Amino acid sequence: MSVQVQRRLFTVEEYHRMAEVGILSEDDRVELIEGELIAMSPIGSRHAAAVARLTVLFSRIEDRGIVWVQNPIRLGWHSEPQPDVALLRYRPDFYASGHPGPEDVLLIVEVAETSADYDRTVKIPLYARHGIPEAWLVDLTEAHVEIYRQPSPQGYQEARTLRRGETLHPTALPELTIAVEDLLA
Repeated sequence: MSVQVQRRLFTVEEYHRMAEVGILSEDDRVELIEGELIAMSPIGSRHAAAVARLTVLFSRIEDRGIVWVQNPIRLGWHSEPQPDVALLRYRPDFYASGHPGPEDVLLIVEVAETSADYDRTVKIPLYARHGIPEAWLVDLTEAHVEIYRQPSPQGYQEARTLRRGETLHPTALPELTIAVEDLLA
């Protein structure tokens, strides 16, 4: 006799309710991806430093956007990832009335020290399916930055890998120039 395993997928509302009733605490490092609770990797010092560098570099956008650091982005009914850094459209309430959705996101950046394969195969395609216009994967282990643009339901149609000596320009803020080595230092 074979046993059929059934998964119970959670909605974003159920995920929030778990936090409200104490099943999940603020210290639990989990995110909701396609209805499943995913344990996030611990943040190492290189990862934390890269996120801090991105925060400082992106702070130059002033009132043209909001730098959203390790905070939730709502992607439909079953996903609420917490990317390392996102650039959002400016809103006077700073999203106090609700987490940003795909239409609010200009760029998402994932920093990977140990999670590059997961980010590349799960999170980047998730962002593409939800129409996030641009995503970067800062791979600290391989010392490069992967740039993804032109989202579609099948994934990003443009993907490039940049290394030290090259520069990046977010599509939404082309005047902002970032050296790859500034992200990898």
